Amino acid sequence: MKRIMLTLILLVGIGGYTTYAQSELSLQECLKYALTNNQQLARIRMEEDMGRFKTSEVRAKALPQVNASGQYTNNIKKQVLAVPGELIQEPGKTVLLEAGTTHNVTASGTLTQTIYDQSVFTGLKAAKAGEEYYSMQSVQSEETVIYNVTQLYYSTLVSREKMIVLDANIEKISKLVNTTGSQVESGLARKIDLDRMRVNLTNYKTQRTQAQNQYLVQLNQLKQQMGMSMAASIDLPHTSFKEIESKAVGALDFGGVNLDNRIEYRLLKKQEELQEFQKKAYKAEYYPSLALSGNYSYNGISNKFDMFKGSGSTASWYSMAAVSLTLKIPIFDGFARRSRVSQASVTLKELNKQKEETALALNTQFENAKLQVQNNLTTIQAQKENVDLANEVYNSTQNNYNLGLANLTDLLDAETSLTEAQNNYNEALLQYKLAELDIIKSNGNLKSLLN
Repeated sequence: MKRIMLTLILLVGIGGYTTYAQSELSLQECLKYALTNNQQLARIRMEEDMGRFKTSEVRAKALPQVNASGQYTNNIKKQVLAVPGELIQEPGKTVLLEAGTTHNVTASGTLTQTIYDQSVFTGLKAAKAGEEYYSMQSVQSEETVIYNVTQLYYSTLVSREKMIVLDANIEKISKLVNTTGSQVESGLARKIDLDRMRVNLTNYKTQRTQAQNQYLVQLNQLKQQMGMSMAASIDLPHTSFKEIESKAVGALDFGGVNLDNRIEYRLLKKQEELQEFQKKAYKAEYYPSLALSGNYSYNGISNKFDMFKGSGSTASWYSMAAVSLTLKIPIFDGFARRSRVSQASVTLKELNKQKEETALALNTQFENAKLQVQNNLTTIQAQKENVDLANEVYNSTQNNYNLGLANLTDLLDAETSLTEAQNNYNEALLQYKLAELDIIKSNGNLKSLLN
């Protein structure tokens, strides 16, 4: 894998970014930087943390639930009870008696433990599967970052190669303009030829500016994908693609598609598993549930606010305790449970069809990527030969022009053809690398680019 020179100068005070000074960063180092600093990936990893917390939340339902409470009540106006007078030896009358005491203090505690609840047990399994789903989402985001950074990396390198081609042509035609200018002053060349050269030079400079703008835009996109500050300065030197040329004459091993290596397919399978748990959870609502609970309270009552004066208090204290076993049996809910189970079954069928659709799409992508690689290798070989031929034609035409055996039009046409051949060759190299990247993605081996 090629190495590139990137001089990264980060502003003082910018946090969260690794600072490099006069360092060379390979593609692998760019990818590792991106996996550490990409903001979207960091957000997805927070979702993974959220999955673990949700598992803990569901697990809590199977553990004992303990609560404590305290209460003070001041009965400013007590309740009055109407009782027959016979109870207090006043027959024939209705007597009004105050109920309770003025001050009441209660401290209590309760404990509840689920003994059997099928929905809780199913929820625990679903929560664990959900945690794995969030983890797989992080893996998918990592692969997306690797793919995007690699794609931009090679695109930026090829844009730089186009600039180098234009720089070389500008240098050549500038020398030709200077030489022809001297010849025009000596009467050995026509001014119209000089003007045509200047027009071509201006066109090349305009193309150079456009290519530079494209290059800088791609650099910014690369920095964005890496999670790098826009204040960082990145410089990519000339890079060779010789190893690609060697592949054009060799045999290729594309491997095969293993759907279980593709995170997209694995996510669908995990969604299917989660939906199965959801269906089981709805079915669990048909089952009875059993829970054990106990409570204890300590109470104090008095008509004076002297509850905590020890032995001198007029308060009376007493305690209460109870243990209960609660059985809940669902009988009829208007077929709501049955409807939820049916909905879950339909969702499972949809996911199965989505799996089939995804499998077909992934296999299609792999076959198309193989065709692209093969076509691009053929194109590279043809364009390489075309560059050599265009270079030979240009050199021959230039010699003939210097000897007066070829006109300016022939020279300018040969130069334009050489430029187009060089740019087409560089574009073929880029398209090969992008197709090769798609092959690696189709095989589920994007993380191999980190090695």
